[in-house]
Amino acid sequence: MSSSGKAIIVDLGPLRQSVEDRVQSGSYASTDDVIRAGLLALEREEAGINEWLTRLAESALADPRPSIPAEQVFHDLRAKHVRPAHKLEW
Repeated sequence: MSSSGKAIIVDLGPLRQSVEDRVQSGSYASTDDVIRAGLLALEREEAGINEWLTRLAESALADPRPSIPAEQVFHDLRAKHVRPAHKLEW
């Protein structure tokens, strides 16, 4: 991977120790390598989430069942999750 020569300064906060530990253990050659690996892992995770969301959307669009109006969905959710107020009887 070539470097553009432009430095980016990042405050890692408490994550700094984690980066330093990985370099000291020999798992990574430098802090740059740790940060690159972290960003590549983030890209893989985001790609996986995007693929999952795409499949979910395609599945929903292909579902032949009729759509339920949002008003009905919210009504049903409220009926399921909101407890009715109890009447006080004297």
